[in-house]
Amino acid sequence: MDYAATREQALARIAQAQDLGALESLRVEFLGKQGSISGLLKTLGGMSAEDRLVVGPQIQALREAVSDALTARKAALEGAALEAQLASETLDLTLPAPEAPRGTVHPVSQVMDELAEIFADLGFAVATGPEIEDDWHNFTALNIPESHPARAMHDTFYFPDQMAADGTRMLLRTHTSPVQIRAMLQQGAPIRIIAPGRVYRSDSDATHTPMFHQVEGLVIDKGIHLGHLKWTLETFLKAFFEREDIVLRLRPSYFPFTEPSVEVDVGFALVNGKRVLGGSGDAPGHGWMELLGSGMVGRKVIEAGGLDPDEWQGFAFGVGVDRLAMLKYGMDDLRAFFDGDVRWLQHYGFSPLDVPTLSAGVGVRP
Repeated sequence: MDYAATREQALARIAQAQDLGALESLRVEFLGKQGSISGLLKTLGGMSAEDRLVVGPQIQALREAVSDALTARKAALEGAALEAQLASETLDLTLPAPEAPRGTVHPVSQVMDELAEIFADLGFAVATGPEIEDDWHNFTALNIPESHPARAMHDTFYFPDQMAADGTRMLLRTHTSPVQIRAMLQQGAPIRIIAPGRVYRSDSDATHTPMFHQVEGLVIDKGIHLGHLKWTLETFLKAFFEREDIVLRLRPSYFPFTEPSVEVDVGFALVNGKRVLGGSGDAPGHGWMELLGSGMVGRKVIEAGGLDPDEWQGFAFGVGVDRLAMLKYGMDDLRAFFDGDVRWLQHYGFSPLDVPTLSAGVGVRP
């Protein structure tokens, strides 16, 4: 058989293929399972060893030449098709860009930025601490006794097999108050900080979630009294809600880490069945809403922070960031904060360019 003539004939037909379909037909004809060149390879089994040494290389060279020609012709046809497509298609750069999905700043992140802006103007720094805490920082140093309900397993997420270096249990912090202890131990006094962050408690309903956000405030200095606390909270709430008619009421309460302790209520008015903050809570059609807890830092807590309670005094307060967002921006279900519903985020979210500033109003939306 004249393998050279067969090779030339096959290469000529491949070179004349006008499209990828015709080229694929030639590949099947030559190299498919029933192809002519595949058939030649099958004849090697019936030849003698001497004949295979002579014929085998010729058939293999024929197969490689045809295969290389098919690959080269395919690349040429695909390149020509791409060139034709590019020549026929155009992009009109004068048309406006298509509307693209835009992300928004989550209300919790926005409120945290608002809080940082307000308290920075009052001379407070932002402090942070670990979310995985030890029992001492989260409870003992804050004067929370062993028998306190907050330490119970049904309220606190403990790590069953993880212990701190001193042998105390590890847990997900239940409040941001441990940052108070860490800040006093690291920085000493005087000190003015806020500590925003995530906290964890075993609770879940329309107004509670297992993870939520809280901001803690702490002032330690000389000569601090309850009047400083009330003024700070009034100034903060007036700036946050952007109303000058915010009225506070302090009620005696109990927290293990403050003495005296006070619950802070804010006055509201009913407008179209909804609570609107502002005005006296005792007037007709008005009322009081519990907003946050606070008090003077207890002596044992100051001692746990490495300070002398006879020399240093202070106040602390804590409030839920999610609750503040709900009150300010009219949300009624805390669980929606964590659902990830794009429609909710587009409705309540903020533009990344809407950076809170006191001069422009911390809650102004574009």
